[in-house]
Amino acid sequence: MKRRTFLQNTALVGSMVTLNPYELLASNKFMDSSFPEVRVAKEFRNFESQDIENAIKEFQKNVKDKELGWLFNNCFPNTLDTTVTYSEVNGKPDTYVITGDIDAMWLRDSSAQVWPYMQFADKDKDLKKLIAGVINRQTRYIIKDPYANAFYKDPNKEGEWITDGTEMSPGVHERKYEIDSLCYPIRLAYNYWKTTKDTSPFDNDWKKAIKNTLQVFRDQQQKDGSNPYAFMRTTPFATDTRPLKGKGYPVKPVGLICSAFRPSDDATVFSFLIPSNFFAVVSLNQAAEMIEEISNDQQTAKELRALGKEVSNALKEHAVVEHHKYGKIYAFEIDGFGNHLLMDDANVPSLLSLPYLDAVDINDPIYQNTRNFVWSLDNPFFFKGEAAEGIGGPHVGMDMIWPMATSMRGLTSTNNKEIKACIKSLKSTHGETGFMHESFHKDDPKNFSRAWFAWANTLFGEFLWKTYQTKPELLNE
Repeated sequence: MKRRTFLQNTALVGSMVTLNPYELLASNKFMDSSFPEVRVAKEFRNFESQDIENAIKEFQKNVKDKELGWLFNNCFPNTLDTTVTYSEVNGKPDTYVITGDIDAMWLRDSSAQVWPYMQFADKDKDLKKLIAGVINRQTRYIIKDPYANAFYKDPNKEGEWITDGTEMSPGVHERKYEIDSLCYPIRLAYNYWKTTKDTSPFDNDWKKAIKNTLQVFRDQQQKDGSNPYAFMRTTPFATDTRPLKGKGYPVKPVGLICSAFRPSDDATVFSFLIPSNFFAVVSLNQAAEMIEEISNDQQTAKELRALGKEVSNALKEHAVVEHHKYGKIYAFEIDGFGNHLLMDDANVPSLLSLPYLDAVDINDPIYQNTRNFVWSLDNPFFFKGEAAEGIGGPHVGMDMIWPMATSMRGLTSTNNKEIKACIKSLKSTHGETGFMHESFHKDDPKNFSRAWFAWANTLFGEFLWKTYQTKPELLNE
C-alpha cells in the first residue's frame, strides 16, 4: 500500500488554511506493513468524539479484516476530523461544515456529512451540540436565500460565481435551486429532535425557514405558468446552466415540484425530478409534525401536509412508466406533458436511495423493478469495467463510478451476497489512499476525482457500521 500525495484544507483556530496532509498525520508508524497511518494527526483534528473513537476501536477489535478496520478508521470520522468548525453565536451552537476540498457549506452535504453521527447524539453531548450548530446555521442560510444551495462562512464574501445570472448576494457561494437542499435540513432537524428530544434549535427563525421552504415549493409547482427563479452561467458545460433565459424547459403543472438542479448540482432536463419529489413528501410531513408539536402552529402544519399529499398523489399518477424489460419503474425526471427521462444518478436523493430516505418501502415492487434497472447497463450512467461496476452521472463524465452509489446500494440491500459485493468493491477501489473519492474510472481506481470528499467517506463509514451492527458475519467471511 503506497501513500498518495494530495492537498487538503482544514480549519484551524477559526480560519481556513492550506496544509500538506503529511504534516497532519498522527505519525509515520504503520498499523502493519500494508496500511500506513493516513488519518489526520490527533492534535490537528477539528473535532473529536470519544463515542466515535470507541466505535472505531470496537469495529477494529471485532472485524478480522484489517483493511476494513483501517478504512473505517480513516473514513467514518473524516467529517469531524477535517471539515467542521464549531463555535457559539449569541450563546447558541454554530457549526460550519465544508465539503472537503471546497471551502463552502452546502445545505445538502453538511446534513449528510453529520447524519451518521446522529445515532450517537443522545449520549454524546458534544456531538449533540455539533449537530444543533449545523441546524442553527442552516436556518440562517435558508432565511438568507432559500434558492441557494451553498454558502460561505463569511456573510460578506463574494466568490467565483458572483456573476451568475441569478439574484446572487454576498455570502452565497452558489445559487443553484435544488429541492433536496431544502429537504436535507428538515431530515436532519427531525431526526435530531426524535433522537435527543431537544427543541432549542427550533425557534421562530427555524419556523421562518420552514415557511420559506413551503413558499418555494409552492412557487415551484408553477401552477400559473410563472417561475420566480432563473439561473444562467457563462460556461462550456451545459449541465451548469439553464435554457430559455434561465427558466428551464416548460412543464405542465400536475402537482409536482420543479427542481432546477439535481443533487449533483447538474441542471435537470425535465424539471420534475422524481427522487427529489419523493424526498419532499417525507420532509413536508416531518416539518408538519414538528411545527405542530413544537410550535403549536396547526395552520402551517395543515398547509405542509396538504402539499405533501398533493405531491404524493401526483407521484402515484405521473412518476411510474412501463419499461419493456423491467415492467413498472420510476422515471428519473418528467415534464408533465408525458415526456420522461430514464436513468439514475449517484448523488442522493437518487432512485436507488428512496428507502434510505424513508420515501418508499424497500419491498415496493416498483422500487425493486427500478433498482434492477438502475443497476444495469440499461441505465445510461451505469458503468462496468475491469475494476468495478456502479452508477456515475453527468457531473464528472462517462465511465466514472461514484463510491457513494455503491455505499447506497449496500445500505438499501437486504441481500447478503449483494452487501458483501458492495463492501468488496469499495475495499478494492480506494486507489491505495485509504479514503473514498467522488468518482474513479471503471478500469483504474487510481484515476479518481476529489481526494478529499467527506460525504463519500462518511457514507462509507455509515455503511460499514450498519453492517457491523446488523450483519457482522458479512465482515468476517
